[in-house]
Amino acid sequence: MEKLISYPISIVYYVCFGFCLVIFHPIQWVCLHLFGYQAHKKSVDYLNFFLVRCTNLLGTRYTFENRETIPKNAPIIFVSNHQSLYDIVGIIWYLRRFHAKFVSKKELGKGIPSVSYNLRHGGSILIDRKDPKQAIPLIKGLSEYIEKQKRSAVIFPEGTRSINGKPKEFAQSGLKILCKYAPSAFVVPITINNSWKMVKFGAFPMGLGNHLQFIIHEAIPVSEFTFEELIVKTEKAVTQSIKI
Repeated sequence: MEKLISYPISIVYYVCFGFCLVIFHPIQWVCLHLFGYQAHKKSVDYLNFFLVRCTNLLGTRYTFENRETIPKNAPIIFVSNHQSLYDIVGIIWYLRRFHAKFVSKKELGKGIPSVSYNLRHGGSILIDRKDPKQAIPLIKGLSEYIEKQKRSAVIFPEGTRSINGKPKEFAQSGLKILCKYAPSAFVVPITINNSWKMVKFGAFPMGLGNHLQFIIHEAIPVSEFTFEELIVKTEKAVTQSIKI
């Protein structure tokens, strides 16, 4: 029944979602080229505000727990499980004060209005998952950037989205580089629940009435642990709170 009801609602949703992407693409361009980084960031923030509101048409709710525990005025490495693109929409809007930059696959860097433009020009990096050597200097550059600017990087160590919410084993290489070149950073584990249910029927129709839960765990100072200790603590924090 949910799937049947979702067809007309999903059409309205996709029209609104696509309209936001198309409208904000030139807005981003103007903000970046005429007014610089801060204006561009604001345009991306409000793009994602409207994308969140589009998902509200599907009955989607967002909860972010423990945001107040995230260290301020320090570089942050957000490490999260990955269930759908709505993980990214939620993080950009609800954690906007941390200037999140993403480690993304290169395929997202073209062809998607607004999204591709932001990934190319907003400070995120695009890596070729088939060429690990290409990723090393890019991730190193991102870590040096957040170290200097006291901003944040977001990495999904599973490497790909979980289609049923079950976590995949964490890959270590990207996080290891981030930690090495941002030694004053805090790793902040995030557990995301129910995001996969947005696309449980595939791209169309959308899942209805989902409560997307983002649980922010205790920050881990990179400088106080070996990487081996840090990855164990981080993966445990993320995975133990996943609800299937």
